Amino acid sequence: MALRLLNSDDNVDVSIAKPTPASPTLDPARLDRDLSAIRSVVRGQIHGKDEIIDLALICLVARGHLLIEDIPGVGKSTLARALAAAIGGTFSRIQFTSDLLPADLLGVNVWRATQEQFEFRQGPIFANLVLADEVNRAPPRTQSALLEAMAEGQVSVDGTSHQLPAPFVVIATQNPEEHHGTYPLPESQRDRFLLRLSMGYASADIEAALLVSGGVGPSPLTEAKSNAEGLGAPTALLDLQTAAAGIHLHRDLAGYAQRVVQTTRDSPEIRLGVSTRGALAWVAAARSRALIEGRPAVLIDDLQELAVPALAHRIVPAQAGSGDQVALAQELVRELIASVPVPV
Repeated sequence: MALRLLNSDDNVDVSIAKPTPASPTLDPARLDRDLSAIRSVVRGQIHGKDEIIDLALICLVARGHLLIEDIPGVGKSTLARALAAAIGGTFSRIQFTSDLLPADLLGVNVWRATQEQFEFRQGPIFANLVLADEVNRAPPRTQSALLEAMAEGQVSVDGTSHQLPAPFVVIATQNPEEHHGTYPLPESQRDRFLLRLSMGYASADIEAALLVSGGVGPSPLTEAKSNAEGLGAPTALLDLQTAAAGIHLHRDLAGYAQRVVQTTRDSPEIRLGVSTRGALAWVAAARSRALIEGRPAVLIDDLQELAVPALAHRIVPAQAGSGDQVALAQELVRELIASVPVPV
């Protein structure tokens, strides 16, 4: 579907404050080509997971961070590398361990004797796309350092702030089945992730093809660039993000979204409901989905389809410690979506 940006001639309700309009220099045709280019690169590396790819793309365009919670070996790192290749940005992978220090993540000040001053040496966090692998293995201090970077777009070392590159996206992974030697992410840090996804196993035919080929070959960062052209420069992603912020949200849909998050706070089955930041993230993801599908305004489907990946990790079920908390939270969100009346 061809992409079209909202303009003043569109017949939509504008009785509430509108989002910041897209820059007039943004060409809808170019934005559409850029979205197709990202998809082509990533789909060349991740097969049979188009829905996951689109959700990851929604997260990037919505200026969000992504949490992938799944078992090892299902393509989480491959997805992150392919996305970095697609946007033409720098990539950094950080293996989180129990002895990882904030300085290992952020960087350090090094004394330069010849210049008689300290010089800041950037850590691996200074990249357009950062893969925080097994993020729940790092101690709380290191997790907090990552939290500031995700929330503020900057890091602080010895009292001095350093801006991170733009765009800046964190894709964090964690294994839900392994708890020994881990530090579970607190609610405040889970709330910083716009979406939570699970890759799942590959389909039977895709897995069989991988077995035939041996699953070996060039790395995604080299193979993807040779087989398909991505954006070429990460600044193109900034244009997509600006365009997504200009997608229209009708006041009735805004009211619907608010009723859903309010229900999470009032439900006796939920101990901790969705925050205002969570509601804003949900709507930002819906705007991003509308842009990706070539629409100038958010539909009710955008909100409902993204409710589970955007909201389930932000709630805490009242039945703490009983069974699979992830599955329980997801089911509670589905029940709320089914019960809250939609605008007519």
